[in-house]
Amino acid sequence: MTSVWLRYLNAADIDSLGVTGADIVGAVEDVLHDHGEDRVVFEPRTHLVPDNGGKGHFNVLRGHLSSQQVSGVKVVGDFVGNFERGLPSEMALILLLDPDTGMPRAIVDGTMITDARTGAMTAVGAKYLARKDSRVLGHIGARGTAWWNVVLLDSLFDFAEIRVTSKRPESREAFGEQLSKHLGKPVRVFDNAADTLDGADIMVEASRLVEPEPLVRKEFLRPGSFLVPYGTISALELDLLDVVDKVVVDDWRESQSGNPEFGALRPQLNAGILTGERVHAEIGDVVAGKRPGRENDDERILFWHRGLSTTDLSVANMILRRAEAADVGTMLPYR
Repeated sequence: MTSVWLRYLNAADIDSLGVTGADIVGAVEDVLHDHGEDRVVFEPRTHLVPDNGGKGHFNVLRGHLSSQQVSGVKVVGDFVGNFERGLPSEMALILLLDPDTGMPRAIVDGTMITDARTGAMTAVGAKYLARKDSRVLGHIGARGTAWWNVVLLDSLFDFAEIRVTSKRPESREAFGEQLSKHLGKPVRVFDNAADTLDGADIMVEASRLVEPEPLVRKEFLRPGSFLVPYGTISALELDLLDVVDKVVVDDWRESQSGNPEFGALRPQLNAGILTGERVHAEIGDVVAGKRPGRENDDERILFWHRGLSTTDLSVANMILRRAEAADVGTMLPYR
């Protein structure tokens, strides 16, 4: 019987590999191009909601990358109150599989990958859909994905002004200080969404609401603005799409799937305001050149991404190749 081993990569292993933001953005952009060219198998996500009094739930994401010949599954918890225990709100594991044999190739800590690929999706969306001369960023939220949103967006646009806010004063102040130190520029911290978003060229909503609240209002969207909402619970004014010229999603099927309470635009979906006819494109078709992105400087564009398993797999597989080349990680006997 042939022996089978798999590589385990923990957070420290991944940190040792020197993976850059540009590496992560590149892996995400490449796999989005594959989406547009139908070179992926992308299965519907499922939710596991334990009987835990509403403390949190698990998302199970599955996919296959034809061009990279890797399959995989990610399980990620979404537990808002984890900050009280000094833990991230989202912790994940990714299992990479050989599609020719079914053999497990690696188990990878997916916590940083989840955060980073989310920020990279925001950045790639902005690359194709925001104005090239965008100078002001407004960001709601200070969770793990928020760091990557701001840092990767600033790497593309070198903002003249960055505004941030979040629900808890201690988290938003610390977030602003950390960003300012890392980016080497001032970061303005506000205690409300209006001052953070109103008139910004690029707006990102990554809030952690427990029930819907209209933090993002249509008057904040000026001509030429770009909005990325992806909070689990909607923070958008119900009629906000009245002023949006183009709606782009990561995947229209996934936009409609899962728990009807989860998703930034689920109220618009449930009310029949957001339909397939209203969606301009999926981001993969834009990246692959099959659909236009931004066509003029006055368009107000909204990009809603819920998270693609394929981006997790692309980033995890890139990290695995680095680890294999450097012989990093722990080899575990499977059988």
